[in-house]
Amino acid sequence: MKLVIALLTGSCLPLAFAPFSLYPIAVLAPAILFYLWQSASPRDAFKYGLLFGIGLFGFGISWIHSTIYQFGGLPFIGAIVLTILLVLFMALYIAALGWLVTRYKMHIFILPAAWTLMELLRGWLLTGFPWLSIGYSQIDSPLSGFAPLLGVYGVTLFTVLSAAILVYCIKFKKVLVSIFIVFIWGSGWLLSNISWTQAEDKTLKIALVQANIPQDFKWESNNQIPTINRYLRLSKSHYDADIIIWPETAIPLFYHQVQNLIKSLASKDTNFLIGIPVMEPDGRYYNSLANIGKNEFYSKHHLVPFGEYIPFMSMFGDLLKFLDVPMSEFTAGSKKQATLNVEGIPIGASICYEDAFGDLVRQSLPEAKLLVNISNDTWFGESIAPEQHLEITRMRALETGRYLLRATNTGISAVINEKGKITARSPQFETMTLRATAQTFTGTTAYVIVGNWLIIGLLFLIVLFGYRLGQP
Repeated sequence: MKLVIALLTGSCLPLAFAPFSLYPIAVLAPAILFYLWQSASPRDAFKYGLLFGIGLFGFGISWIHSTIYQFGGLPFIGAIVLTILLVLFMALYIAALGWLVTRYKMHIFILPAAWTLMELLRGWLLTGFPWLSIGYSQIDSPLSGFAPLLGVYGVTLFTVLSAAILVYCIKFKKVLVSIFIVFIWGSGWLLSNISWTQAEDKTLKIALVQANIPQDFKWESNNQIPTINRYLRLSKSHYDADIIIWPETAIPLFYHQVQNLIKSLASKDTNFLIGIPVMEPDGRYYNSLANIGKNEFYSKHHLVPFGEYIPFMSMFGDLLKFLDVPMSEFTAGSKKQATLNVEGIPIGASICYEDAFGDLVRQSLPEAKLLVNISNDTWFGESIAPEQHLEITRMRALETGRYLLRATNTGISAVINEKGKITARSPQFETMTLRATAQTFTGTTAYVIVGNWLIIGLLFLIVLFGYRLGQP
């Protein structure tokens, strides 16, 4: 029965994330798992954690199967096998945590720190997969107030700490301890009312072009020019905007192949930021965001394994090229790159999946007064992934105290303010240009200054000194 409870509880946890956004579940679901762990042997705790993780990732990232099958060129069964392997691998993090906390009889109040360290490891190991980190589910809860101070992992800590306090109150019948939950959530609410950064008088008119082009359409040679023409048509009536942004790889040709187009756009009375691949003379090419007219580029640093590059190519040769993805051998740009300059405004850029890594996005700050992310969420199809991705992007705006402009091919394009709130958004799978305004900001948050190091240090201190407490 406990095994079934663990599986069902893990399956409920994705409901805390977008598009469902039932954020209290992010406290209740871990609380049930923690309760199961309290009286379990290390072996049983491993099983409960594994089943909890299978439920969480089996539901929460089930869209990966469609991505691999529809766009990766794998047979249906092969896509299922790869998805199952990924789900099991992700679930092993939680299973291993369950084994550790029971094997070494960790105090229940060490559990939140251990869980958060586990999420940090998951977001780093093997290039990292931070999707469904619990902190993201709290973007609209009072706990989001901790994000500008400690980042998303700080939000995770206080979310699972609330779960641990709840378990302690129930197991040891110490109801008064629940006052600490009120204190934590009240502190988060108070922090959310702090203005970490300062707005400037500069207000920008923004146009985000969403061309809604099928993934397998634009890369065909006879469709490349029609693709570009659609972007031009959607931009034509918006030259009054201060910035027009086209999404990731909007132009399916290399930068040097479209010089006439570049000159044409540079002559307009507006600024274009365009997603386009850029090839170097030595044949290396980058997934880039080009600042047209300035000859400035941001090149994607954190590439997606098997989508933008093939890991272990030297070991396996062409064996791993079975994923038939156009331009799947990009070169990574450097981690620290200069900001783009538009009308004297420094802009920090990120491309697609990079916005899942707060430490990477903060590299352009505090110099950048505005953030831009271009994405191509076409890969996700009609799944919950685009909503999950938008939720992650909102956290980056909140952590940094900056407006973030998000342009995507099929949606969801959005303008997000410095508090992580959406001020304008597009529907999915519509051909349109989203018009909105954005404000520039100066100043910095604590997270921008310290990054994840503050929360990492705090977590290790909790585990190190808390371990001596033993079980209550």
